[in-house]
Amino acid sequence: MQIDVTRDVFKLAQVFTISRGSRTEAKVLTVRITEGGVTGWGECVPYARYGETLESVTEEISGLPDRITRAALYDLLPAGAARNAVDCALWDLEAKQTGKRVWQLAGLPQPGPEISAYTLSLDSPEKMQVQAAQNAHRPLLKIKLGTPDDMPRLEAVRQGAPDATIIIDANEGWTAEVYADLAPHLLRLGVALVEQPLPAGKDAALIGMERPVPVCADESCHDRASLAGLKGKYDVVNIKLDKTGGLTEALRLREAALAEGYRVMVGCMVGSSLAMAPATLVAQGVMVTDLDGPLLLAEDRDVPLTFDEDGVHPPSAALWG
Repeated sequence: MQIDVTRDVFKLAQVFTISRGSRTEAKVLTVRITEGGVTGWGECVPYARYGETLESVTEEISGLPDRITRAALYDLLPAGAARNAVDCALWDLEAKQTGKRVWQLAGLPQPGPEISAYTLSLDSPEKMQVQAAQNAHRPLLKIKLGTPDDMPRLEAVRQGAPDATIIIDANEGWTAEVYADLAPHLLRLGVALVEQPLPAGKDAALIGMERPVPVCADESCHDRASLAGLKGKYDVVNIKLDKTGGLTEALRLREAALAEGYRVMVGCMVGSSLAMAPATLVAQGVMVTDLDGPLLLAEDRDVPLTFDEDGVHPPSAALWG
């Protein structure tokens, strides 16, 4: 078994801004695992918010033994980007070796398309209204917010896209006071979900606070071990494979979260279609699918995912799985 790690850079269609900063390209790691002349692959997006860099994640993967299995992987690497890319590459490898699709190997129903959110990056109210108007035909828009002055932005987006369902991602950028001030206006403006309003580790203020629309844990939820700390604070969990450390744990987290009464959102970092492909399996039937990474890129993998009026479609075997 041979494990290779390469760096790939995908230019974004436009500058993408959240409360923590802006970017013009997506920097990812592609992992290829070859055995018996067959190669499976996966992608991860190292995230500085979690202390990850391209270098540190490459080092984690390079330190793996010459032969690994999905079961052994969970004792070798923690939840995070490195384990994600390797886990997904191992799923793809097994699918190619057996001639079965990953959904069959995982005992899942055959997947179909899911409507995905489309993200509007943080900007001035005027520019966000233009973004909203340009994408008003989309049924679900996600707004990047996270400043003390977000109310004008939210009003502007609603004016630009009067019929779209709106979800908000504050990226830990609000205080409890800012959220409390905004909360009463959310229903009026048709907001369906608020993602991570307060910083992870400082979200105890959500306990007992009025939540007029569902509140979703993103940075506060990584894997199943996170669930115990979310009680009384959140209604929804955002499952991202770069947080769970792969498809294997993502499926387990979905099952555990649903069993505990949470609803599920399946999200992504800004990556290519290869990164989104495994997540489409987790997204089947969930409350919110947010797998728009490829739509934000100016370039993608040779065989990209299909996005149309039905949503994001599961990958073809030529891409992954």
